[in-house]
Parts: sequence; C-alpha cells; structure tokens
Amino acid sequence: MHKLEDRTVVLGVSGGIAAYRACELCRLLVKEGARVAVVMTEPAARLVGPATFQALSGRPVEVGWGGASSAAGMEHIDLGRDADAIVVAPATANTLAKIRLGLADNLLTSSVLASRCPLVLAPAMNTRMWENPATRENLAWLHTQARVWLVGPDQGPLACGEEGAGRMAEPAAILEAVCAALRPADLAGARLLVSAGPTREAIDPVRYLSNRSSGKMGYALAAAAARRGAKVVLVSGPTALPVPPGVEHVPVSCAAEMAREVKSRAGRCDALLMAAAVADFTVARPARAKLKKDRVQGPLRLTLVPTEDILASLGRARRGRRPLLVGFAAETGDPVPAAKSKLEKKRLDLVVANDVSEAGAGFEVDTNHLYLVEKDGVREIPPASKEACAERILDRLAERLKTRR
Repeated sequence: MHKLEDRTVVLGVSGGIAAYRACELCRLLVKEGARVAVVMTEPAARLVGPATFQALSGRPVEVGWGGASSAAGMEHIDLGRDADAIVVAPATANTLAKIRLGLADNLLTSSVLASRCPLVLAPAMNTRMWENPATRENLAWLHTQARVWLVGPDQGPLACGEEGAGRMAEPAAILEAVCAALRPADLAGARLLVSAGPTREAIDPVRYLSNRSSGKMGYALAAAAARRGAKVVLVSGPTALPVPPGVEHVPVSCAAEMAREVKSRAGRCDALLMAAAVADFTVARPARAKLKKDRVQGPLRLTLVPTEDILASLGRARRGRRPLLVGFAAETGDPVPAAKSKLEKKRLDLVVANDVSEAGAGFEVDTNHLYLVEKDGVREIPPASKEACAERILDRLAERLKTRR
C-alpha cells in the first residue's frame, strides 16, 4: 500500500536555487501514490522548466497566476479546497513572509491562503537570511499554527559558496513530513506529559546554574503529539520557544519545581516523556542578596547537593500504576551503553539517547541523531530535523501504548 494513495498534494515551488531539488520530491510523492499538482512562482520557472515537473507529475503545471487548469479563473480556490496537503519546497524567505502575512500575490500564496489542509514548509535560503530577525519572527509565528509543519533547513554548503544553515531538507525528509501530516490521529484519547528545556538553580537573586538545553526537542514532541490527537501537558523550564497550539503549558524554573509539577500530574497520564535537561545538582544555600565581588574573600565556593531524580522516583512504582516512562540520555560519545544502564536502573520503558558532541545532534540546533533503547533492542533514528525525530519517537510510543491498552 502506497503511503499517499488517493491523496492530492499541491507542490509549491518558489524561486530559490533549491528549486531543482523539488523535482526529486515530486517524483517521490508520485511514487507514493499521490496526485501531485505543481504550482510554481515565476522566478522558480526561470530556474527549472515547468515541463520537467509536468513530466514527473503527469499533470499540467501552473506558473505565476496560473490558468492552465481552470477556465473559470478560480484555481486558487480549487487548489486550496481540493488539496489534502500543500507542501512548499523550497520555501524562500520571501514566500515564508508572504504566508505569515497572508499575502496573495500569486497562485501559490493565494492557494495557501484559501486552504485549511496541512501545510508543509521546507525553508531554503542563505544563512544570513535564515538568521535575520525578520525571518525568525515569521518562523516563530508559523510555529504557532497547528496546520503548519516546518522541515529543515539543514546545515551544509550553500549555492552561494558559504556554509551553514539554509540548505533545503532532503526530499525524503520532506516526504516523511507530508506523510506524517496526513497520518490518522493515532494518539487520540492519550494523555501525554512532556517535560522540556533547562532548569535554573539559583546562586543568588541575580545568578544561577543552568545548561545549554534550548527545549527544541521537547517542544517538537509536544507539538507533534497534539497534532496526532493527544491531550498534552508541557512542563517547561525557561525557553524562548512559542507554546505549541493545543498544548497546556506549565512553566517552571528550578529542578524542585519541575519535580513537583511532573510528579503531581504523572498519575493522570498515559505516558511521560522526560525531555527536560533537569539539573543534577542545586546550590545548597542560595544567597539572599546579590554576591558582590569586592566582598568575597578569595575563591567563591558553592556547596552543591543532588536534586531529586524524577524518573527514578516514578520508576519505583508498579508498572500498572504509573505512566509509560520515556527517558532521555544526552551523552558525549557512544550514548547507547549509558542509555541501557539508565533503562535498567530507573526501570524505564524507553530511553531516547544522543551524542551531544556530534555535529548537528546536540544542544541549540534544529537537527538530531537518536537511538531508541528498549529491553528488546536498539532502533536508530538517522540524522533528521527534531520535528521528524519527534514523529519517529511518537510512532514507537503509539505502538507501546496500543500494546499496553
């Protein structure tokens, strides 16, 4: 059975040099059984001939304002209404801005505005454009939209000769996102508790001890689980990320607050995904006033004490009386041995492990390379966006929950 059998997918191609890579995406979509309607902006058509996409899709290709498929001149309504999904690859900075603002100055952006189906966006642009505050603001808004799936961009060499973030995600990864966007709500009715982000352990009212966690993996899990029908509670340390649509957000600061909020809710959940980077130690006696450098004699010594191990505490409960427990192991070097030890010692059901010293798999990046460690073996998730990794983790979680029920 093809994954996209009897599905209509609009493939929007905007005017970035990565437009040529959309040809492979078109081929993959057709291979999976999709009816592909290609819409190109005029700049994109100057980079790749529409005839190429017509040969790959077997259908007329619309360019600019279109006109090839509707004599009534209502293509933007027809495409948006009839599509099961719209994917824009590459999605240039210009096109992302138009989608965010609701502009409709060509058939592609008009079709997006007139649609209600899942929208998969694969950004591609120069690194400086990707990092520009205007682009970051547009992306932050897009992240809050329940129907939007962002894939990539990847790190690597760019057409301009520079290297960095901005490469369009691999066509296979974009295809996977389209399939995920159209997947049935296999977590409908499930209650998931997700922790994310760092904790901050106070030294004084001004300073604190923390770590480099951005919260991106936990937030991706929460967003994906909500899209798949789950009721999601997100207990999060301080991050700069927008709360995913449809998710209950519980903000916390320190490890003690994280432990209190997670443990008070765990008994009412079907699964706990402990993606937060909770501090292992906290300051024994934080100063009540700011520590002044000129008043400290000699080196400043802090006494650190262990924080509560939330997962180990929950793992001691009988399996029938606790949620399915998913731990995360961020290691330096091969993460699998440490994950296996964590699985056994804390009596967990699944451990998601990664090597944070590996390029593109650690903190503060948009990609990851994971291993799912269970008693029956290890499953590798090859390097992919954190959104794609979240879907793979939830695929396995859905199987475990189904078996448990």
